[in-house]
Amino acid sequence: MQLTRRALGLATAATLVLTALPGVAADKEIRVGFQKYGVLVLLKGKGLLEEKLAPLGYKVTWAEFAAGPQMLEALNAGAIDIAQTGEAPPIFAQAASPRLTYIGFEPPAPRGEAILVPKDSPIRSLADLEGKKIALNKGSNVHYLLVRALESAGIGYDKITPTFLTPADARAAFASGAVDAWAVWDPFQASAEQTLGARQLVNAEGLAPNYQFYFGDRDFVAANPEAIAALIAAIGETDTWIAGNPAAAAAELAPSTGIPADALELALSRQSFGVRSLTPDVVADQQKVADTFAALGLLPRPVNIKEAVDAGL
Repeated sequence: MQLTRRALGLATAATLVLTALPGVAADKEIRVGFQKYGVLVLLKGKGLLEEKLAPLGYKVTWAEFAAGPQMLEALNAGAIDIAQTGEAPPIFAQAASPRLTYIGFEPPAPRGEAILVPKDSPIRSLADLEGKKIALNKGSNVHYLLVRALESAGIGYDKITPTFLTPADARAAFASGAVDAWAVWDPFQASAEQTLGARQLVNAEGLAPNYQFYFGDRDFVAANPEAIAALIAAIGETDTWIAGNPAAAAAELAPSTGIPADALELALSRQSFGVRSLTPDVVADQQKVADTFAALGLLPRPVNIKEAVDAGL
């Protein structure tokens, strides 16, 4: 597949690593996006996907991204075939392009994202957020969490000042007092709690499911069902290993994330594992996210989640 100039730029900006088992001719390719933390980076480290796909004639290309929105932008541009993000990034991606299709999800993990405040902050309730400056990654899971949290407190989204920053920049702003609160997900959440003494104002329990989703390029998924089945099987095996070996998983993730293993183990304890196909309830939950962003005028057009769900998986 030839990359467009836009897609080539995205692929070049990512960290690309080509891998294939020796001695096996690979005439097909699967390009997988990943972040420094999560199931896919551990899957990459174990080489399990290569092991499953080599007999089918595939090589695996891994592309690292800073966050979910950038990863799905690359998928929409044709730079990668597979991605994993939380619940909000695919809403924006689907609004921009019809390429994305859901291929699986991990169970809810609402304790794995939160709105944090400094330990000595006078902010004690959601109502205290009115008029405050809140750091978050635009279009990420916590964007939806923030909207829902404000809604639950009767505060309009226009009554706070959202400050859109990457997790690294948001942490610096939070630590320096440049923002009043930080909406963030694990493992950055766990790290801030342990190293900065950050206090949870609220997590997503009762507000947002905090799903993790797996996606594919629609054309790639339709043309490569055997590769998708192998991918889901490899993810499932990695899920089982992480759930049974959280300390070992945290130790493996520490070098790539730069976050201490004990903070990563805390983050993993708040994550849920067990990849499966989407259900009507999950689709309905995603539709609520899409409708919320549309009502706020954050989407260029309304999104119908069912159009991006691959019913064959």
